[in-house]
Amino acid sequence: MTTAATNKKRSRRSAFTRQDRATLAGFVGVPTFLHVAFVWVPALMTIALSFTYWNGVALSNIRWAGFNNYITIFTKSPVFWQALWHNIVWLLWFTLIATPLGVLLAYQVDRKIRGHKFYETVYYLPVVLSLAVIGIIWQFMLGPGGFFQGIMGKGIENAIPIFSNDSINTWVILGIASWRHIGYIMLLYLAGLKAIDPSLREAASIDGATEWQTFKRVIFPSMKPVNIIVVVITIIAILGGLVAAAMLLRRYRDRLNTAFVKGPLAIKSVANVGDGSRIILIEVDGQQALCGVGRQGVGAITLLPRSSDQGD
Repeated sequence: MTTAATNKKRSRRSAFTRQDRATLAGFVGVPTFLHVAFVWVPALMTIALSFTYWNGVALSNIRWAGFNNYITIFTKSPVFWQALWHNIVWLLWFTLIATPLGVLLAYQVDRKIRGHKFYETVYYLPVVLSLAVIGIIWQFMLGPGGFFQGIMGKGIENAIPIFSNDSINTWVILGIASWRHIGYIMLLYLAGLKAIDPSLREAASIDGATEWQTFKRVIFPSMKPVNIIVVVITIIAILGGLVAAAMLLRRYRDRLNTAFVKGPLAIKSVANVGDGSRIILIEVDGQQALCGVGRQGVGAITLLPRSSDQGD
């Protein structure tokens, strides 16, 4: 029995010519090597370096740190817990709201509801845009002088602080990221629904199953490969959504929150300089500054000397 199995394996190997083996090595070996070299090796090196002190320049400067870096993060870095909480919020939002909405839209479009072609086009359109472009688009839509501010009757001088308000900007960014994610999930699930044998639905209908029971017990289990892809895409969206957040908040938070200490912001005066642009005198905790605001959002901020400094 063992001899027969060994002979069978040898016959399979001999079936490959030298050219076949070279082709197989090229298509399998090269991608595997690149994946290991550029994914697994850096990942393992990152884990190893997390137990050391290193300035990232010379390898001779690496010093063993043990668990000190982790102790610092967990006990002396409140930013870590804040970032962890934000990731949990993103995970719950995309898992419980954004992804199910994409599945629901795919199911409704597959049922060919009225206007399904229009919905399919509109919801898929954001998928072809990068997160950076989406961030810039929504910055123009929601920023000072943008479309939303105009609808609310707000000018540049009294615009609603959407991106600089910590109580709402997280939810705004979640909605913007979901705008792209829902269309992607809809496309993947719609492709999977098209591949399901219609006879399965007919058999479930003949057996008296409701539409929900048919989806839960027949369609959903039949789409296991698509479900796995959807889970992976959702995880990638959770991790990659921070790109949109960075594009949206960088112009506002970097120029406002780092220019001043946190406190109530007051607008002292507004001067029009033409072409929809204004120079605004603002004050936070006694610190005044001149801020340029145009159609593209907040411009440069120039801090003015405090009155106590001028007296000295």
